[in-house]
Amino acid sequence: MARLVLSECCGLAPLRLRGAGRGAIAAPAPAALAAGPRRPAAAAIHRDWALRVSAPTRLTPAVEEDKRSSSPQGEETVAASGAAEGGEFDPGAAPPFGLAEIRAAIPKHCWVKDPWRSMSYVLRDVVVVLGLAAAAARLDSWIVWPLYWAAQGTMFWALFVLGHDCGHGSFSNNPKLNSVVGHILHSSILVPYNGWRISHRTHHQNHGHVEKDESWHPLPEKLYKSLDFMTKKLRFTMPFPLLAFPLYLFARSPGKSGSHFNPSSSLFQPNEKKDIITSTASWLAMVGVLAGLTFVMGPIQMLKLYAVPYLVFVAWLDMVTYLHHHGHEDKLPWYRGKEWSYLRGGLTTLDRDYGLINNIHHDIGTHVIHHLFPQIPHYHLVEATEAAKPVLGKYYKEPKKSGPLPFHLFGVLAQSLKQDHYVSDTGDVVYYQTDSKTKSSE
Repeated sequence: MARLVLSECCGLAPLRLRGAGRGAIAAPAPAALAAGPRRPAAAAIHRDWALRVSAPTRLTPAVEEDKRSSSPQGEETVAASGAAEGGEFDPGAAPPFGLAEIRAAIPKHCWVKDPWRSMSYVLRDVVVVLGLAAAAARLDSWIVWPLYWAAQGTMFWALFVLGHDCGHGSFSNNPKLNSVVGHILHSSILVPYNGWRISHRTHHQNHGHVEKDESWHPLPEKLYKSLDFMTKKLRFTMPFPLLAFPLYLFARSPGKSGSHFNPSSSLFQPNEKKDIITSTASWLAMVGVLAGLTFVMGPIQMLKLYAVPYLVFVAWLDMVTYLHHHGHEDKLPWYRGKEWSYLRGGLTTLDRDYGLINNIHHDIGTHVIHHLFPQIPHYHLVEATEAAKPVLGKYYKEPKKSGPLPFHLFGVLAQSLKQDHYVSDTGDVVYYQTDSKTKSSE
């Protein structure tokens, strides 16, 4: 049987500080992550598990980018990049700015993490989740149930975003608080907290890289053409891609192997096994709770109260993650080799407007700044994005404004799935191509 395993959502990333030179600043980052001037690529990195979510595993591309943009000759070359002959903007060219310039434009208070404020969002969401479940169970009407499924599935997604912030360390500066809250929130919606947190770190550290990205990354042409018909159908035909996340947790994406539940998986370092055992045990405990509730309340009631909202949550996660990396009216570049850098990869991500849902799912649609600086709390992302726009210039793609509900994004998603099939097997700057056979058969 064809194997469909797609990828997950929104992540962690190394912060690269530029050394003495143009735009250098003292960043309000955690001491364990702060880099001194011209930090060597082979420098030792703090390995505390709670901070590994943001700690870079390779610094060479960042250092090389600083060298290029800080030298007089490099400034002239990089300043001319982004524009092709005739003055047209080239999104695949190296930008005329570095992370330090973007960081300097963001107000200092945007970096401050308030655990009380973060916990208030948790309390708000948990109260809404319990209230919705109690109201739906009491009314028990087929007029109410569809409304409940849509609302509760969206709230499950909101819980996931808060747990995701715990994994980034943007929830608070307290690793134990982040871990406890993250495990509770993610386990409650059947996500292995540490397993996903660590693989999500891989996504942030390699966003925009064809081979190394972990979230809806492109399939090289050879791999794409080796897939059987059913796998292609499931990956690129609605609504199947919106149900991919549970499969991804168990078996990852085509061309990759590993499970988020297995401590011996190649996804993880040997010293992370205890973390994976902890999150898998928490996941199993939640499965036990659900089994007990099913025995007490009956399978039909649990299907209505939990299973259907869970599927709506999965659809939210897959759609949001996909649309943050695909579907712009202009083709977005993907990179290999020396052309990739942390900054250039981050600039290929997209912001999206979700209307009234923006506040409900904690502004996860402000994705560009989140990708570049995942330590910024979600409640500062909008302000940080507005402050950074003048620096980003044309590298920032303004999202299309949504109505109260983001129905327009379903059309964007469907169109992208029809067009964005694979990238060339060769080349360091590549763009999605369309399988003409698949397109003509629709």
